[in-house]
Amino acid sequence: MKIDIFANHVELTPAIKDFIEKKIGSLSKYTGGIEKSNARVEISLPSQHHHTGEIFYAEGNLNFGGTLLRAETENKDLYAAITEVRDELQEQIKKFKEKKLDARR
Repeated sequence: MKIDIFANHVELTPAIKDFIEKKIGSLSKYTGGIEKSNARVEISLPSQHHHTGEIFYAEGNLNFGGTLLRAETENKDLYAAITEVRDELQEQIKKFKEKKLDARR
């Protein structure tokens, strides 16, 4: 799986990059081994003027088998936002596969 990572107003450190590759890369077992699946992950600070601290934004787009799945979330913790995006994409993959399986029945 190819993973493209983009960062806006956030420094993309090697630790963050490795965390994203580990979390989003774990979705490859749910895509059924489709070689041409690719993911695009964007992390950012949506604005520079929050009064209660930083709010991080994470968005994930997963393209596999001609289907585009998209998830986005905001959280006070960057790592939690990335994990939430992974969990949401995982649920969408499962739902898509169930729908495809039910259509065949």
